[in-house]
Amino acid sequence: MSAPSWFSATLASVSTLANDVGSAITRRKPVEQSMLAMQDPTRSLKRELTAWDLATLGVAVAVGAGIFSVGATAAANYAGPSVILSFVIAAIVCGLAVMCYAEFASTLPVSGSAYTYSYTTMGELVAWIIGWDLILEMLLAASVIAKFWGVYLADAFRLFNVEIPLTFHIGGIEATWGPILIVGIFTALLVIGTKLSTRVTNIFTILKVGITLFVIVAGAGYIKLQNYTPFVPPSQPAEHKTAMEQPLFAFLSGLTPSTFGIVGILSAAALVFFAFIGFDVVATTAEEAKDPQRTLPRGILGGLAMVSVLYILVTLVVTGMVSYKDLAASGTPSLTTAFELVGATWAGKVISVGILIGLTTVVMVLLLGLTRVVFAMSRDGLLPRGLSRTSPRFHTPVRLQIIVGVIVALIAGVAKVELLEEMINIGTLSAFVLVSFGIPILRKSRPDLKRGFRVPWSPTLPIISGVACLWLMANLTVTTWMRFLIWLGIGLVIWLSYGRRRSVVAASNDEASAPALEK
Repeated sequence: MSAPSWFSATLASVSTLANDVGSAITRRKPVEQSMLAMQDPTRSLKRELTAWDLATLGVAVAVGAGIFSVGATAAANYAGPSVILSFVIAAIVCGLAVMCYAEFASTLPVSGSAYTYSYTTMGELVAWIIGWDLILEMLLAASVIAKFWGVYLADAFRLFNVEIPLTFHIGGIEATWGPILIVGIFTALLVIGTKLSTRVTNIFTILKVGITLFVIVAGAGYIKLQNYTPFVPPSQPAEHKTAMEQPLFAFLSGLTPSTFGIVGILSAAALVFFAFIGFDVVATTAEEAKDPQRTLPRGILGGLAMVSVLYILVTLVVTGMVSYKDLAASGTPSLTTAFELVGATWAGKVISVGILIGLTTVVMVLLLGLTRVVFAMSRDGLLPRGLSRTSPRFHTPVRLQIIVGVIVALIAGVAKVELLEEMINIGTLSAFVLVSFGIPILRKSRPDLKRGFRVPWSPTLPIISGVACLWLMANLTVTTWMRFLIWLGIGLVIWLSYGRRRSVVAASNDEASAPALEK
């Protein structure tokens, strides 16, 4: 082949590829196709969750590490007593985004949450990106929480003077059996059925809410008003922080690394947002909800309201019991630290039990949410279709649930995954951004759809929600953003090389390629 001919052939190939990728980026999945996908008996889930079940799932996943540790850490290192404002900011932002989730979930009650909604409104590439982000969020969150569960199990053993080794070695690798145990138990429950898992979760959730209320009442007696002063500690240089460890906004604006003050409140809000993750997980169960147009909005919004009240009360207590400076001096501040500093060591045992119970249900709901997102992406062909097959006996994706459980158990049991905690926040916030902006788009493109809940003052509130989430993302560290961009790059390669070629939506436009989907 001559050089001009080779060049022309190469140019034609590049042009064809560009057109193919361009069409793949913009193709959307019709709402009707999403609803029809649920009728495939080999890839369907059972509708059995009530509004109470959904609200409990939201509380179960939110009332955990956040309420027992993140608030104290944010107060000690970022905002002082004004961390209360950080929680309020995070709750408002989460509330705006959750309303958008509630409208989408009641309009399109299908598994996949933000991934499914984005596929309908913004096209396949955006859907893939947000699905990939959700996998990041829930995989890391499940692993981090399972890791914390093992740490708090060790604390509980220490407080109750129980001596049991929690680590073991496999081929020179040190592993912790606590995280592996908790992930294994809930993987088995989720394989058997979502309703059974929800019943177990309901019991644990009632217990941990009771313990949380006990902590609030017991701690209120130790509050000293002087600990709330100064309410907003003056800004000060952040010692031992490099440019990469400061918020992205501060980095781009040329500010020197600092903590406390206004920057501290906003940084703390971005951090404590971790405590609100989970309500998007509830939306992933939309395909398993009874009467989803009614139960999903009630469950999601009701759960958020309960959690917000608990968080603010706990934060008022912990910042009033001891000075934020004393919390910072402790090294690893938590609710237990606050009670120990005021001499109420007896409360440590109660709190340690509460933390264990709290984290237990968080692990279960995150395992459920992660599996449902991958299930939806697999059913659409963007990931291997075999993963979305459900058991005729249990009506759950048994194979996928076990694979997810094994991966999370290995990461939590062996890796130092807690170092990637902020990655959870950026994954959640990126999903919130797209869901928020997706509401006005779906309102305009499909005004005919029945909506069980409508976000008021659209498009104003959804746009405010999206911008607020972007602002919180900008207050996460530069390092977190770099890791996030690397994760997105990996996802983009997978979509270009696999997902766009196997997409069910693409195949529906070309029936000749349909048989290849099952291979």
